[in-house]
Amino acid sequence: MITCVVDYVIDPAKIEAFERFGQRWIQLVEQHGGVHHGYYLPAEGASDRALALFSFPSLAAYEAYRSHFGNDPSFVEADRIRDESGCVLRYDRTFMRPLARQSTV
Repeated sequence: MITCVVDYVIDPAKIEAFERFGQRWIQLVEQHGGVHHGYYLPAEGASDRALALFSFPSLAAYEAYRSHFGNDPSFVEADRIRDESGCVLRYDRTFMRPLARQSTV
């Protein structure tokens, strides 16, 4: 399994647009074989950061999902929310793998 962690810098004045953007991407990840663990929005402290975490069974499965970017109308529409609203100022993507607990027995 591979988990993508997306660290966003957002415009706090456009949080509603970011929430629409996030809800649409949750649907798309799940429609294309991933598990979306959610978007994490500012609650206290810095108000311009948000995170998203989602997993795919493998890097190959993630790449299959990514192949839809730019040509699948649903993906283009989801990106349009971000682009037209200006809710995302920048983002970084990191790929993580889980560390399983070792048995102590």
